[in-house]
Amino acid sequence: MDQLAALAEVFAYLSLLTIGGGMAAFPEMKTLVVDVHQWLTYPQLIHLYSVGQMAPGPNMMVVASFGQKVAGFPGAIVATLAFFVPTGILTYVVGLVWEKLANWPWRQSIQYGLAPVAVGLAVAGTISLGKAAVTGWITAAVAVVIFVATLETKLNPALLILAGAVVGVALLRG
Repeated sequence: MDQLAALAEVFAYLSLLTIGGGMAAFPEMKTLVVDVHQWLTYPQLIHLYSVGQMAPGPNMMVVASFGQKVAGFPGAIVATLAFFVPTGILTYVVGLVWEKLANWPWRQSIQYGLAPVAVGLAVAGTISLGKAAVTGWITAAVAVVIFVATLETKLNPALLILAGAVVGVALLRG
């Protein structure tokens, strides 16, 4: 299959899995991008995804990097549009319908049912990413410290990211 068509198909599909955020799609992204199409290695996926999480703006703009790696600038455009346009349209349509159903008795039940789905998908993505990112006692310690600091303090996440980068430079040079 033509690479641009494959990019469009994969990222349009992944966009529909992002209930609860981009992390929800990560396990399937790994399967499609690394295992099925072999566009990236797993370490490359982790690296690009992590950089995308640190970059300002929507963190899933990382799909442009995936597309660029596969098919250059046209690939970046196709992957980005395929990832954001379907969910943008779907969100708009669902928003219109949702407003019309404001007094529908099932509305609140649907909301209560979707919340744990979103959490479950996000946790599954986090575990999948963690399996590749936590590779030894140093990275495990960094993950635990950042997790606790996030829960127990009001530190700016940018400082936590910077701290992780400093630890990486100081202790994890390859």
